[in-house]
Amino acid sequence: MVKIRLKRMGYKKNPFYRVVVLNSTTKREAAPIQQLGYYNPKTKEMQLDKKSALDWIKKGAQPTHTVQFLINNCSDDGKLNYVKKQTEKLSKKAQAKLKAEQEAKNAEASQEANA
Repeated sequence: MVKIRLKRMGYKKNPFYRVVVLNSTTKREAAPIQQLGYYNPKTKEMQLDKKSALDWIKKGAQPTHTVQFLINNCSDDGKLNYVKKQTEKLSKKAQAKLKAEQEAKNAEASQEANA
């Protein structure tokens, strides 16, 4: 079975990865069948040959979860266009207050509908 996965490069505490096509039984550091690109998680820099990656997937290669995420979030020219979504994390008190307000609105709406 052929896999598309990341090959770790770089030095201690400063990794970058190459996106490679390998046989699933070989080690991570083995010689790849084909190198498709690279990804640096610290700088969010990526270059990927998306067309070749999709061709390998059509041939039956299985991408890892991380590689699948990178393929889905890259543009046609191979650059990463992932934007991290900002979500507000509310405290337990704020969540309880918000829930109480929503329940009050729902109760008002049901009383108006019954009247």
